[in-house]
Amino acid sequence: MACHHLLEMYLADGIFFAPPASPWLRGTNENTNGLLRQYFPKGSDLRAYTLADLQAVEQRINDRPRQRLAWRSPARVMETELAG
Repeated sequence: MACHHLLEMYLADGIFFAPPASPWLRGTNENTNGLLRQYFPKGSDLRAYTLADLQAVEQRINDRPRQRLAWRSPARVMETELAG
């Protein structure tokens, strides 16, 4: 989030950065890391994958419904937010 200041004005609640070594404060992040580990084991060299490989995983994860989002996918939620 090197450019988080550019997004802040669009987010009513602002941007929160959890303290280091506090995974319980980063539930969605930790869940997403777990989903990524299904495709890329810890320590994987991502240079071994093509851009198409990475984009395919990105699409699968973004199209996967999440309980936290009332069983909507992150892609659907983002689409709805940007349309409104």
